[in-house]
Amino acid sequence: MTARTGRQRAIAKALTALLPIAPYADIEAIREAALARKMRELPPSIAVWIATVAHVRHVHTQYDQLLDEGYDRDAARHFVIDEINQVLTAWRATRLVEEDED
Repeated sequence: MTARTGRQRAIAKALTALLPIAPYADIEAIREAALARKMRELPPSIAVWIATVAHVRHVHTQYDQLLDEGYDRDAARHFVIDEINQVLTAWRATRLVEEDED
């Protein structure tokens, strides 16, 4: 077993708090994104939230399809908020995406 850094432990704790029953494969993808170098300056809870929303948007919604159909990012994001929140609700997330947040 490898030793985990304080950052890794904080990310794990934030993931457990935010997404109590998310599937393992999704958790691991979100964990990897939250630990990315570009997220290093963010507090763990914020890094996990951003990684979660991005993951759900790209993997569990029609966001990329909407972009392929010519929608701009803001319009595509608007149209998938409900889909994102459905996934988050199924995972018993402690936070949902708000209209002006995404």
